[in-house]
Formats: sequence, structure tokens, C-alpha cells
Amino acid sequence: QVQLVESGGGLVQAGGSLRLACTASGDIFRGNAMNWYRQAPGKLRDWVAGFTSGGSTMYGDSVKGRFTISRDNTKNRVYLQMNSLKPEDTAVYYCNILPLIPWGQGTQVTVSP
Repeated sequence: QVQLVESGGGLVQAGGSLRLACTASGDIFRGNAMNWYRQAPGKLRDWVAGFTSGGSTMYGDSVKGRFTISRDNTKNRVYLQMNSLKPEDTAVYYCNILPLIPWGQGTQVTVSP
């Protein structure tokens, strides 16, 4: 079964940057929609950004202009470059394709004021 592993999270000050990576154990990103999600403490998991199955990128309003999604199909990896981070970006970040497969463990992003 294909597994997803998120990495790259950490603690950063407001205004800083992080680059998250989502690595799949198989070639699942090609031809599938793929999304980044995040879940803050006590809140539901929210969609952040993603690729359509055709390769177009989409961003949530709260991250548009600050986050950039990209991918490297040769490495079965998708990235989320996060710039101008805000405390409200603090959450566990997850990736997944559509249709959903079992979630990875996520990666914690903490943005201090």
C-alpha cells in the first residue's frame, strides 16, 4: 500500500519561511489531484492548496500569494513552499491525493509571533 510521509515542519518566527515535502512510496501523484491540508488544534482539517489532476495549481484564500506548491515526479514528491508565515498558519500539515488514501503522520508547523 502506498504511504505518504510529510516532512519539513518546524518552529519559525512570523515572517519566516519553511518548505514542506510530501513523499509517496509509489508513483501516485502523476495524473491524480493532490492536496495539502492543515489541522490546527481543536479545529477541523482544512484544505490549503493543491494540484488538479491536470496539473493546475489552486490555493486557499488565506495562503494565496504566500504559499507555492510544486512537485518532482521523478522523486514522487510534492512541495509546499511557505513564505511570510503567520501565527495562524500554525497547524499539522498533511498531504493526500484524490481519492484519499491513508493519511500520513503529518508535519508540525509552529509560527511564533
